Amino acid sequence: MLSEENKELINHKIEHNSRRALSVITWTIAGIVVGLLVGAFASSFGLAMQYVIKAREGHPWIIYFLPVGAILITFMYKHVLKVKDSGTNTVIAAIQSDQRLPFRLAPLIYVATLITHLVGGSAGREGAALQMGGAIGNGIGRLLKLNSTDKKTMIMCGMSAAFSALFGTPMAAAIFSMEVISVGIMHYAALVPCVISSLVARSVASFMGLHSAEYLIDTIPKLNVKNAVLVCIFAVLCGFVSTLFCTSLHSYEEFLSKHLTNPYIKGAFGGTSVLVLTLIVGSQTYNSTGSAVIASCFTGATIGLGAFLLKIIFTTLTLSCGYKGGEIVPTLFIGATFGAAMGPILGIPQSLMAAVGMGAVFCGVTNCPIASLLICFELFGYEPMPYFLLGVSFSYWVSGYTGLYKAQKIVYSKYRSNYIDKHVQ
Repeated sequence: MLSEENKELINHKIEHNSRRALSVITWTIAGIVVGLLVGAFASSFGLAMQYVIKAREGHPWIIYFLPVGAILITFMYKHVLKVKDSGTNTVIAAIQSDQRLPFRLAPLIYVATLITHLVGGSAGREGAALQMGGAIGNGIGRLLKLNSTDKKTMIMCGMSAAFSALFGTPMAAAIFSMEVISVGIMHYAALVPCVISSLVARSVASFMGLHSAEYLIDTIPKLNVKNAVLVCIFAVLCGFVSTLFCTSLHSYEEFLSKHLTNPYIKGAFGGTSVLVLTLIVGSQTYNSTGSAVIASCFTGATIGLGAFLLKIIFTTLTLSCGYKGGEIVPTLFIGATFGAAMGPILGIPQSLMAAVGMGAVFCGVTNCPIASLLICFELFGYEPMPYFLLGVSFSYWVSGYTGLYKAQKIVYSKYRSNYIDKHVQ
């Protein structure tokens, strides 16, 4: 017969396993619900983005409304949100602490980003995706009266769902939201719900007709010592490009905030700056997402070495003055054009270097090496894996403690197993 002590131990194990099973079921259901809601919301946003971009391309004169767009967005945020907004940093800060994430941020960033792209601001869409997903996930958590820890998990689920729906990379989306919060650690407790919400959201996006981009690498040479050395050199350069992009964004934003304290004047000045630069360039190549340029990097089009610098300038001018959007698509543009320009110089196929550049610069600005590798695998396939691995790792190493999101924490050093717990620069 079992002793009382053994019976108590068995009962404790049964109770523990029951709670664990209930937790898995609960978070599975939560992941499905978040995936469905955020997937539908983000997919409608993605389709609307396609519409406004085509509208501007069909009516190039809309570009002259750039200053008006910035002022309108500034007005919306000042009178609707009524709290300071710092983009994706707001979502990251809400996960790191108990900082409130208003639900109205979701529809507000939705509309503001559409305005940005309608008038021709140089930005991406993932900033809107992460903020929409985070705000909806947080709203569901508040509705269900979850504790602060579980609400943070819900925010990460929402981020994964929105990222997956818009980019079509469910593996990377599931990991990115857990990896971007704190460099050096991963929030594995959110793995199951993030994976589920990511996959469900991607299915919703496909059902609604929002398809992911496809890029073809025409030639993948065997990785020998020479190619490995050249890719490492290129990856180091990508790390420097990442640092340049992040530093430009943060420094110019601080400069404008210091010298133009009136947000409406800052918006008008920034919108006019983007307009003047567009007129000087003579085309709208560097406005909006620039997805067509990214695609051209894989079709053999000649890409000048100055293309990535122009995109950095356009995006810096856009995001520093009040426009809304994101930095990731411009980052992919910068990486693709830099790689496509460097490929012929290094004697490595242009399309391969464009792909490596996208992954390496993405890693450099987000400090997310695992998500960066997964994005490369999902967009380009597994065959070029050694090139991606070298590109991402060296860029991660060289980019140091800079990053797009100032709320992101570097918990452990990139160079030693030391606990440093500092925010990115």
